[in-house]
Amino acid sequence: MIRQYYASYWKESLRAFLFIFNREMRNVFRDEGVVMFLIIVPIFYPILYSLIYTTETIREVPVAVVDLSRTATSRDYLRRVDGTPDVQIVAYCANMEEAKEMVKRREAYGVVCVPREFADNINKGIQARVSLFCDMSGLLYYKAILVANTNVSLHLNAKVKVERAGNTTNEQDKVTIYPISYEEVNLYNPQGGMASFLLPAVLILILQQTLMLGVGMLAGTARENNRLHELIPVEKSHNGLLRIVFGKSAVYLLIYIAQSVIALGVIPRLFGFPQIGNPVTIAFFLVPFLLAITFFAMTLSALIRERENVMLICVFVSVPLLFVSGVSWPSAAIPQWLKVISWLFPSTFGINGFIHINSMGADLLEARHEWDALWVQAAVYFLTCCLTFRYKIIRARIITYNELKRERAMRKG
Repeated sequence: MIRQYYASYWKESLRAFLFIFNREMRNVFRDEGVVMFLIIVPIFYPILYSLIYTTETIREVPVAVVDLSRTATSRDYLRRVDGTPDVQIVAYCANMEEAKEMVKRREAYGVVCVPREFADNINKGIQARVSLFCDMSGLLYYKAILVANTNVSLHLNAKVKVERAGNTTNEQDKVTIYPISYEEVNLYNPQGGMASFLLPAVLILILQQTLMLGVGMLAGTARENNRLHELIPVEKSHNGLLRIVFGKSAVYLLIYIAQSVIALGVIPRLFGFPQIGNPVTIAFFLVPFLLAITFFAMTLSALIRERENVMLICVFVSVPLLFVSGVSWPSAAIPQWLKVISWLFPSTFGINGFIHINSMGADLLEARHEWDALWVQAAVYFLTCCLTFRYKIIRARIITYNELKRERAMRKG
C-alpha cells in the first residue's frame, strides 16, 4: 500500500510538473514581448555591443593645432604626434579661439598648443611645455590625445638627452635614455581594448536583466488574464508548491542555458575577444548563477502587478548595477553601503567571477568567493520564491473561497 501510494504520488507530481512546464513554455512563445526579451534580446544585444566595440580602441582622433613657435623643432614634434595611430591633425589654427570653435563644432576633439618659446627653451636648456586641451565628454578621446603626446614628448626628451650627453657609444646612449630598463605588459587585456574590458560584464548583466524582464512580463500577463488577478490560478494542476516552482523555473533554465552558451561562448569567439578560461570551469560557475537569477526573477515577479512595471525597474537599475559591480568603477571607491546593496543582485558576483575565470584564467578555487556567494543567493532566492508563491496560492484560495461564499449568499437571498 505504501509503495503504491508513493508511486501514485510521484506519478501525479510528474504529471503536474510536465503540465506546468508545457503551459509555461507555451506562454513564453505565445507572448511576443516575452519572446523579444527571453529569446531575441539576449542574442541581439551581445552582437550589437560586439559590433560597436569590435575595433577595441579609438584611433585617429581628430585634433586641432595651434603652433605659436613655428620652428623646425615644433614642426618635428607635431609631425611625430600626427604619425601616431591615436591622433590625426586635421587643422592648423592661427590662435586658440579658432581652435575652440572647431572643438565646439565637433570638427576636433582636442587642441595641441605649442607655445612661442618652445624651441628657444629647449635650446637654452630650460624646461619646455606643450599644452593639451581635450573634450572631456569622451574619456577615450582624452586618453588617445594624452597618450600620443606623452609618448612623443618622451621620445624627444630622450633625443635631447643623448645630444647633450656627449656619449661615444650606442650602449652609453641606451643608458642615458633608460637608466632603468622596463617593460610594459597589459595583463589580461594586451591590446587595451574597450570590448575586452567591458563586454564580459555587459554579457552577464544582459542575461540577468532580460530574464527579469521576461519573467516579470509573464507574471503581469498571468494577473491580467486570471479572473482572480493573482499570479497562481486556483486549478487542480497547480496544487503543490514545489511543482509550480520547479515547473516554471525549468522553462527559464532551459532557455537560458542555451542563451548562456551563445552569449558567453559563441559570440565572443566570433568576434575574437580574449577567452582564456576553461569552458568546463565556466560551465560549473554558471550553474549557481543561472539558478540565482532564475529564482531572483521569480521572487520579483510575485511583486509585479502589471507587465509594464518590470520594464521601469530593469531600466532604472541596469546602469547602477554595472557600476557597483566594480568593473567600470573601482570597487575600492564605492561606498560600503552601496556594496552591501549590490550583494543582493546575482550579477555582482556573476560579473566578477566570470571575469576572473574567462579573462584572467582563474579556476573555481580562485573564484570560490563568487561561486559560494552565488550558491548562497540561489538557496536564499529559492526560499523567498517558495514563500512568495506560497503566499500567492493561499491568497488565491482565500479569494476563491470568499467569492463562492458570496455567490451562495446571493442565491439564498
